[in-house]
Amino acid sequence: MARRRRPPRPGALSELPPLKILSQIAALQGLYYAVALILMLFTVLIAGTKFSLDLVFGWDAVRGDTTQGWLMGFVWVLDGGLAMAVAIVILVGRSKLVLDFALSLHAIHLVVVTLYSGQLPRHKGWWLAMAVASAVSVTLATWGCRYRQLQPISFGGGGAASTAGGTGGNNGDGGESGADGHEEEAGFTRGRGRGRGRGGAGEYEMVNLPADTVFK
Repeated sequence: MARRRRPPRPGALSELPPLKILSQIAALQGLYYAVALILMLFTVLIAGTKFSLDLVFGWDAVRGDTTQGWLMGFVWVLDGGLAMAVAIVILVGRSKLVLDFALSLHAIHLVVVTLYSGQLPRHKGWWLAMAVASAVSVTLATWGCRYRQLQPISFGGGGAASTAGGTGGNNGDGGESGADGHEEEAGFTRGRGRGRGRGGAGEYEMVNLPADTVFK
């Protein structure tokens, strides 16, 4: 006898589709280099130095023995830490995926830098800047995603109902009759008696059942 296969959990195939993950990684990587390019251009304009693509795709400019090297490292922390944390919250929005996306982002950057320069980064300042940027992005993005997920969801309609109830209760002598009228309209009455369904469809009568009544 053939064993029946258990049906897949609803939504299991649509929670993490590969194409969506790849598109999110590509979008984050593009934003990573776009923000880096903007920050590098701004920095060289302020410092009065010459711009080069080595600042974005290289590692030699990030070093710990010069002031310019520390400045470049700070720029990468702003880009890979703060800017990418905001991007992950907006594009991904799930706290359990933050670590994977943040580490994948910096791992791809390591591969790009290695291919562009032809060797692994040798400056400790570069590795320190990437480590700090990764830690900042993971921490801030995790906090941001959890804060976003914990926000209350408003379904609407409550304000109008409460307003109608408040108006009916403030009508002096007609308050109780108005409340009873609303309850009968909704399809229930207080205590024992008769009532009508919504829109007057059908009548019912509430009766007391014995305590030992069993419903099957």
